[in-house]
Amino acid sequence: MGKIGYSYEQLQKSHPCFGGHVNNAGRIHLPVSPGCNIACRFCDRVINDVEDRPGVTSRVLKPEETIEILSKALELCPDIHVAGIAGPGDTLATDYAIETFRLVKEAYPHLIKCMSTNGLLLLERADELIDIGIDSLTVTVNAVDPEIEAKLNKYIIYHGVRYDGVEGAKILIENQLKGIRRVADAGMTIKVNTVLVPEINGDHIEAIAEAVARAGADIYNIIPLIPQYELSGYRAPSCAEIDSAREIAGRYIDVFRHCQHCRADAAGVPGVSEFGDRIYQRRINVKETFSHG
Repeated sequence: MGKIGYSYEQLQKSHPCFGGHVNNAGRIHLPVSPGCNIACRFCDRVINDVEDRPGVTSRVLKPEETIEILSKALELCPDIHVAGIAGPGDTLATDYAIETFRLVKEAYPHLIKCMSTNGLLLLERADELIDIGIDSLTVTVNAVDPEIEAKLNKYIIYHGVRYDGVEGAKILIENQLKGIRRVADAGMTIKVNTVLVPEINGDHIEAIAEAVARAGADIYNIIPLIPQYELSGYRAPSCAEIDSAREIAGRYIDVFRHCQHCRADAAGVPGVSEFGDRIYQRRINVKETFSHG
């Protein structure tokens, strides 16, 4: 089956997370997804203006607010080619991301529609994403062994039921791989992110890369751990460890090497221009804990 939107080769020229950084391709993240359905031990989702990392935003938008935000962003930065939703929670845990993409598709059909998810609900919501025409999907897969996943993720909330440890990890991994296969078979371009925690999944990268490549992913991105929350006592990987992991993964799948650890409300060209302060009118100057329920 052909691609439902932009092909991987096209995204490499126009999407900064697929290689478009070389062409000064810009993106905007629309922070419309507040809640999450898994409990990663390294994830600290907050509302503030002072941290540059995933899971952080200065505010959470309602879907109907996003078109005005997009209009302002495109005026400030015509190089923006991608409208993405990467949190601060999971995009499929609520309906807000899908509602937002319907509005974006109607108002700005030329923009690449990009979504990130933990993949817990990917399989059952795949048809909705295919129908909307998501051009690129990023799925975070930190392990394909439930014993390892349980060290990185405390529990999942699946259809209103909490599953702890290995039990939850088995459900998550199965849904991730089946979900990737479902959308890949429909022609969607897929990137997989893995947070590298040397002491937990450092020797597991080969297995992850092989599994997600077999499931149909196009490109693989290894993200170094930011030691925080329950993994604050663990160390970030060294440059040599990141390079080694990328080399191993590269035997199975194309590897992306320019991740910028973007905020959930980033806007502009990564590493070149950032307009998030002006677009989202950030005014908060202290870190505040944000509970996602």
